[in-house]
Amino acid sequence: MGECDVPPIPENYELFYAYAAGENPSVARIIGDMLAARRPFTPAIVQELRERSSSRERTERAVGTIGANVTSQIDEVIAKLEAASKGAEDYGQALSAARGELGGAQSPDHLRKLVGNLISATKEMETKTHTLEQELHVSSQQVSELKTQLESVRKESLTDPLTGIANRKAFDTDLNAAIAEARANGEKLSLFMCDIDKFKSFNDTWGHQTGDQVLRLVANCLSENVKGRDTAARFGGEEFSVIVRHAGVEAAVVLAEQIRSHVQSKKLIKKSTGDVLGSITISIGVAELAPGEAAASLIQRADACLYRAKHAGRNCVVGDNDPRFSELDIDAA
Repeated sequence: MGECDVPPIPENYELFYAYAAGENPSVARIIGDMLAARRPFTPAIVQELRERSSSRERTERAVGTIGANVTSQIDEVIAKLEAASKGAEDYGQALSAARGELGGAQSPDHLRKLVGNLISATKEMETKTHTLEQELHVSSQQVSELKTQLESVRKESLTDPLTGIANRKAFDTDLNAAIAEARANGEKLSLFMCDIDKFKSFNDTWGHQTGDQVLRLVANCLSENVKGRDTAARFGGEEFSVIVRHAGVEAAVVLAEQIRSHVQSKKLIKKSTGDVLGSITISIGVAELAPGEAAASLIQRADACLYRAKHAGRNCVVGDNDPRFSELDIDAA
């Protein structure tokens, strides 16, 4: 921190400790690249890195707060129900006492008093019941609000903060669910692994802020072309993944080509200057789920196809049915 002229304040210590511990891979990559290239840690960059690093902590704090509020609401509802139970018990005892007194001969005055007591107890019970209904309605609204907040936090925890698409955690969950569904229904399933071509060189030339713009551009292209039940996710760093349900490798390759072409057609403009920096290209590997195959194996095969796409000259799509497979294997070896 001293060598990089980063102010020694607690927030920055926490950031660099998280980097050293590898707690946030994307932030650790950026800091590592900046250290290697001896790029300056400006106050704006340090602030952005702190915000990225603390996103997980914000989620945990939000979940903790909502959990405490839910517990508090449950405790209040239980207390209200216990009070209502006690009121119902008292009312039951009043009715039992009145029934016992009605068993013998009673004077008119005593009967009037008895009926008056029953009316009073009934009105009191009605008031308590009405109050309980109102309180439970309020509690129900508050619990609904907490459920909405919890769902919002859940979505945030499954979203990549930089690009706005699904993160690695969401990808892993969706892929396992998609494989189980495809296997149960006898349907096809394919997976893309996408990588931005020469992204590190681009970052070194134009800086990480422009690099982040590139990541968002690619994520937007994926979102625009991936619809319905399919999942586009940031797998890590400059690598993205797409789960394509109900599609074999042939159909998936067609979609991958559409995405590749869409990305290439975009012009990258530096926001600070308005300069046109050129086009971005991506390489994509596509694999179709094999019978009995696990998620890790499918990812590995799609990643192997991506590797072959890189060695085929980049800016192309290679599927696991591609005839260039054997040639690229020989070249890679």
